[in-house]
Amino acid sequence: MHNLYTEVTSLDQRSVQKFALSEEVMMEHAALALAQLIRERYRRGSSVLIVCGSGNNGADGLALGRLIEGDYPVSIHLPYGVSSALAQRQYERLEPLGLKHSEISGPYEIIVDALFGSGLSRPLNALGIETVNTLNAMSGIKIACDVPSGLYPDGSYDEHVFHADITVTMGAYKRGLFSDAAKEIAGEIIVADLGIHRSRYEIPSAWQLLEASDLSLPFRTHVSTHKGNYGHLAVVCGEKTGAAVIAGSAALRFGTGLVSLISNENVSLPYELMQNHSLPATATAIALGMGLGVEFCDDELTGLLDHSLPLVLDADIFFHPIFLNLLKRPNIILTPHPKEFVQILRVCGLADIDVATLQNNRFDFVQHFCDAYPDVTLLLKGANVIIGSGNRFFINPLGTVALAKGGSGDVLSGLIGALAAQGYDPVTSAVQGSLAHALAAQKFERHNYALTPFDLIERITCL
Repeated sequence: MHNLYTEVTSLDQRSVQKFALSEEVMMEHAALALAQLIRERYRRGSSVLIVCGSGNNGADGLALGRLIEGDYPVSIHLPYGVSSALAQRQYERLEPLGLKHSEISGPYEIIVDALFGSGLSRPLNALGIETVNTLNAMSGIKIACDVPSGLYPDGSYDEHVFHADITVTMGAYKRGLFSDAAKEIAGEIIVADLGIHRSRYEIPSAWQLLEASDLSLPFRTHVSTHKGNYGHLAVVCGEKTGAAVIAGSAALRFGTGLVSLISNENVSLPYELMQNHSLPATATAIALGMGLGVEFCDDELTGLLDHSLPLVLDADIFFHPIFLNLLKRPNIILTPHPKEFVQILRVCGLADIDVATLQNNRFDFVQHFCDAYPDVTLLLKGANVIIGSGNRFFINPLGTVALAKGGSGDVLSGLIGALAAQGYDPVTSAVQGSLAHALAAQKFERHNYALTPFDLIERITCL
């Protein structure tokens, strides 16, 4: 798990004040990290184009040119010239090496974008757009220095942005690199130390980046136990029976001792899933909403939920009149996709927006909801899942495009419900269920378009 920051300028300033580092020392380490990446991954003699802005991000690129010159043929392109004091100093150091501004003539095997850093606050001008488009059209390996040029700190970007294969970000992980939009253009993300260990450079953050090593599976450590020791998840089975079957099957696979589907009518179920027409007395958690439709009337749902059991809520329940009352309960986990979260924000009176607006401001709207409902755990689905509760936030960047398939969300609800039924707290259930969901998808060995929900459930056994 890593800290995430909306900006790192304050961390740079803290390093200068507390550890007597200078901007130039940190710049040299940024350039060293880029040089190390190139040397480790790409053969000597590969042609390198470094496109530098006029400020300190460009100065990082100029320092990189000095460090790798001799091992790699380097071309420097300065569309804006140099303006900052450090950029001017770095450029002066290049001149004795025979490196100076040249036009882009290509082809190049490695292309480094050092145009703009993480503080970009305005759209690219015509020259920036032309430069970025030229770089994107080239075929070499593309490396972004700090963040891809054109990406704003909030993780959004306009039409024109550098498309990186690798982003070497300086000092610490920037939250904006983990927006859904940035996942399309940031590529592999590597953090460079800036002259001091990250444990010293960083300070605690409310936002955390999850990694595969954070997965903690619900292993059974006691030998004298029975199924009742591992919880009983009740899945409300509505109009679309398949959604409840998928969720229930996922829960059983993820360690729940018993799973019952609650339905008004008798339905055909796999043999391992039980069926009830009322809430079992031994139930320890409920999953509700997936495929619900209008199978249950308001009074039936109200009676079904007349208890304090943990609830995992998804899909249709967000559009039901009972939803606002459910938010008043403890131990609630919401798992909406963007369209459903827009509905939640609207019905809660927090925002009246469309999905596009949400997707450009996912972090802010999650934080806004969690401020209003600090006792609710929210999991917002997307290319990068966001989990929030009170003033704690997590981003899971491990999902794959294979999960873009009907039923994947039902699997996720089942995994989270399984942990809630086994006694895990809501945040842990959401975090660990999300990690298991994403990592199971990574275990799928076939084409990424072919994953089905039951393929995904089967891969839970491989974690």
